[in-house]
Amino acid sequence: MICSHCEEKAIYSARYNGMNLCRYHLEGSIEKRVKQEIRSQVSFSGPKTRIAVALSGGKDSSVLLYLLHKILGERRNLELTAVTVDEGIKGYRDTELIGARKICSDLGVDHRIISFKERFGRDMDEISILDPGTIPCSHCGPMRRQVLNVLASEAEADYIALGMNLDDYAQSVFMNVIKGDVPRMARLSPHDEPNELLIRRILPLKRIPEKEVMIYALVNGIKAERIWCPYYGRAERNEARDIITGLEEKHPGTAFSIANFGDAVKQSLKHHPGNKLTRCRICGNPTESDICSVCRNLDRLDALSDLHAA
Repeated sequence: MICSHCEEKAIYSARYNGMNLCRYHLEGSIEKRVKQEIRSQVSFSGPKTRIAVALSGGKDSSVLLYLLHKILGERRNLELTAVTVDEGIKGYRDTELIGARKICSDLGVDHRIISFKERFGRDMDEISILDPGTIPCSHCGPMRRQVLNVLASEAEADYIALGMNLDDYAQSVFMNVIKGDVPRMARLSPHDEPNELLIRRILPLKRIPEKEVMIYALVNGIKAERIWCPYYGRAERNEARDIITGLEEKHPGTAFSIANFGDAVKQSLKHHPGNKLTRCRICGNPTESDICSVCRNLDRLDALSDLHAA
């Protein structure tokens, strides 16, 4: 198999556009798309732009940090930092943290870490035992998003960069459609406009399929742990992933089509009431209702803890 652009041996065949790519042209294609997303999602008009990269230590966030450092590292008006949330999942997050610390050290990027235990008094392993009837992601997702916002705010960041690849983005759009969740679709990252309550989230890998992220990590020697979360099997996202993967096999380019659809819908929902956020009356963090989901969940966990102790 020969590269579609040169005479070199191809290492990857992109079924969605029929191109065979050697390492050089695959890297160039990925970096070009990431640059396009950066230009469309980030403003460098101020004296200093600060981007906090949500770094888990997995392949997506590690590649994201590597690419942002490679593409933007020489800009004098940019400050790049990495922020990591330690959910307290034994054998998963503690292992990925090793990789997160290493890539930050290798690139010379400032790294901030905060744990659920520090922030909420409980880690995810404790929460899953205390509340076995609830899907762990229902607790973990809102808590992680809140902590990321706090970490980025403390770093005085203008943006939080998430390692969400094309597959992840298409799944998020699809899940909102099948749930009919218009407000969540309206708030879907990347955020187009600044919000005084929420650090803007950007998705530089939004047009990069997961397989290409993985190959980019391998050919560039980016040591990223590939460990599945032990609670992965109960995630609602799995069904959307399986459906889109099946459609992609039959109709290459499906993920791009869903992503494009999501972008178009988001534009039409720019002024939807679901975009309006307020402060939680308990913790003061951003929420779409009077009390944020984190505070509601913590209240439920406290009640369960009291019940178990009785």
